[in-house]
Amino acid sequence: MRLLERMRKEWFMVGIVLAIAAAKLEPSIGVNGGPLKPEITVSYIAVATIFFNSGLSLKTEELTSALVHIKLHLFIQIFTLAFFPAAIWLFLQLLSITPINEWLLKGLQTVGCMPPPVSSAVILTKAVGGNEAAAIFNSAFGSFLGIVVTPLLLLLFLGSSSTVPFTSIFSQLFMTVVVPLIIGQIVRRYIKDWLERKKPPFGAVSSSVLLMIIYTTFCDTFSNPNIDLDKFSLVVILFIIFSIQLSFMLLTFIFSTRNNSGFTPADTVAIIFCSTHKSLTLGIPMLKIVFAGHEHLSLISVPLLIYHPAQILLGSVLVPTIKSWMVSRQKKPLQTMLPLANV
Repeated sequence: MRLLERMRKEWFMVGIVLAIAAAKLEPSIGVNGGPLKPEITVSYIAVATIFFNSGLSLKTEELTSALVHIKLHLFIQIFTLAFFPAAIWLFLQLLSITPINEWLLKGLQTVGCMPPPVSSAVILTKAVGGNEAAAIFNSAFGSFLGIVVTPLLLLLFLGSSSTVPFTSIFSQLFMTVVVPLIIGQIVRRYIKDWLERKKPPFGAVSSSVLLMIIYTTFCDTFSNPNIDLDKFSLVVILFIIFSIQLSFMLLTFIFSTRNNSGFTPADTVAIIFCSTHKSLTLGIPMLKIVFAGHEHLSLISVPLLIYHPAQILLGSVLVPTIKSWMVSRQKKPLQTMLPLANV
């Protein structure tokens, strides 16, 4: 299963490149008013499909066992949805005086506002042998929380650049995000046994729909002759994203391993991945709604499109190192107890 998940993610990365290339070759197909009618098929049907799919796949019935770790959950959610976006905002105040493309910088802020992903943090925590129950809880709870908090954060830090009125943004979020998610959870209660037996390809469905959203977003970009993305800005943003990832992983590690933190090594593993990972699956549809009609939407989306593979790549590379650290830390209490047992 882990190999299949890894292959799916690799093909999805290829799919992103192909979707952007296809949009470059023939943008007229996916623009608003074009043959695909993205103002209907993407803004409503595709987004609703992703969140209905999320509602079906979220195993909320398994989260009750993790509810007792309140301190752990508070740490992850506050870091993800408060500290992360605030720190990025402060950092961007310094970067605003540089020649980096301003819309890519705004895109960095949107990354900070995103909720945690449903899958990648859980998969990496499990690969290390960390607190998987805590990772599942915080990924699922963060996704639910992000439905409300993320749009508010986007409007707080960036303002609404959409041509759609504020009330319409939240009514569309409710109808295309909240309602399908709730319906998916209700349906899951009745067909849970069938879902466990058949294990439908939820990831593949969401990825396919997401590629369609990415394609139509870039169709709008390439059909606009006034938009220009310089290579310097793109390279710098790539470097910044990897630096942010590593810095925040190190920061969460330092905070969670202090003597008075109260966290176990397994908890620290879940904290490192859940606090620093951001959801592309939930993020792109939300950007599509909040920045509906904005000519620079695709540029704003670029940092999130880069952050997604970066977090998986860095996480996978660091799995052996984090695992060896966790095993060594878990052995220490046993080593200190052995002499006492011989007394």
